[in-house]
Formats: sequence, structure tokens, C-alpha cells
Amino acid sequence: MNFNTILLMMGQQGQEGGGGTSFFLFLGLFFVIIYFFMIRPQSKKAKEQKNFLAEIKKGDRVVTIGGIHGKVVGVDDFTYLLEVDTTAKLRIEKSVISLEFTKALRERTGASTGKEKK
Repeated sequence: MNFNTILLMMGQQGQEGGGGTSFFLFLGLFFVIIYFFMIRPQSKKAKEQKNFLAEIKKGDRVVTIGGIHGKVVGVDDFTYLLEVDTTAKLRIEKSVISLEFTKALRERTGASTGKEKK
């Protein structure tokens, strides 16, 4: 084989590639999968956390992200006042209340979550 034959063969191999539509179809499918497995669950979880924080009222028992258990004795715009002992109270940001830990606490103690199942 000479050099010209090798160049002709390489040129023919480049023409055998798939079309652009299959690439865009793959790319679209990839973004759909990313949306349903990553973006949608995260936004759903954030919305659930926001609703949970809005429903907390005085007397509720909560758990912070750091693991502090307490009873809500005061509610402000951006903070809660937690009673962690009979003489100790902590002022914490609303964003540090953990939905998962609080649900686990309520399931262990049998306390109601405030939402009745229909």
C-alpha cells in the first residue's frame, strides 16, 4: 500500500460516522434523566423543608442539624427560641432545623407531625 491509499481509507472512515440527530437525541435524553433524578428531587425536598419551617409553632419539639433537641418557646421572623433545658434557652436560625431529624424524633416518641393522613 502506498501513502495515497492510506489517506483514501482514512477519509472513508470519517464519513461512516453517525448523524447529528443521534447526538442531539442522546443529549436531550441525558438532560431529561438529569432533571428527573437530580434537579426535581432536590427542588421537591427544598419546598418540603420550606413548608416544614413555616409550620413550626410554639410547643413543637425539633432537632437542629447539629443534633440539639429542644422545644420551641419563641418564634421570630428569622429565628426560633429553643428551650433545651429548664434553665437553658438557645436562639437559633430557622435554617438549622432539620426536617429529617425532627421526623425521626417524632416517629420515635410517637408525637404527631401536625398533618393527619387522609
